[in-house]
Amino acid sequence: MRRRPRRLLASTALTLVTLSACLASGVALAWQGELDQLKNRWESVTTSSTLSAQEAPLTALAAEAHELSSANPNVSELLVWEGIIEASLAKAKGGLGALDNAKAARRALERAIALDANGLDGSAYVTLGALYDRAPGWPVAFGDDDKAEEMFKRALTIRPGGIDVNYYYAAYLADEGRDAEARQHAEKAIAGAVRAGREASDEALKAEARALLNEL
Repeated sequence: MRRRPRRLLASTALTLVTLSACLASGVALAWQGELDQLKNRWESVTTSSTLSAQEAPLTALAAEAHELSSANPNVSELLVWEGIIEASLAKAKGGLGALDNAKAARRALERAIALDANGLDGSAYVTLGALYDRAPGWPVAFGDDDKAEEMFKRALTIRPGGIDVNYYYAAYLADEGRDAEARQHAEKAIAGAVRAGREASDEALKAEARALLNEL
């Protein structure tokens, strides 16, 4: 008889643990569904619209991405996607008006890496590399060629065959006048495996890699 309360407590504790796990799983599934929608819309906007037509929809997507990451501040994947969307918006805007978005992208990506050193399989480093490569240098912004190469090399250690990192690194190398290296990475981008859910954007990068290769 004395053992029954202990069994009851143990059973109650197990039930609470199970319930907590189910609730946590439900929360995860909730943000995953929202993220999937954001990713699909980003993919559609950036591959089927002209650059000049992308600013408005990407502005809306960036606001949604920030809201989602703020509600789930310890999820690295959400921060990486916030950074990717903000970086895409900066590209669509261009000029000095894009600097706030570029800085927002960098903040989100650095926070993502602090949570997960791999940064969504290297994607955080790829986007950071592109930002450092394209942003104006000090005192206007944070552009830094050496930092850009460092980011690309980190991404390559995580995902050496990635279409995105090899293309953006090839473009960087071409700008630096390192044509032989640029050719190697452009070829790797063309030969890379397309990612599930990123088919359109990866194929677009392959096309850009082919165009770059023809110029070298």
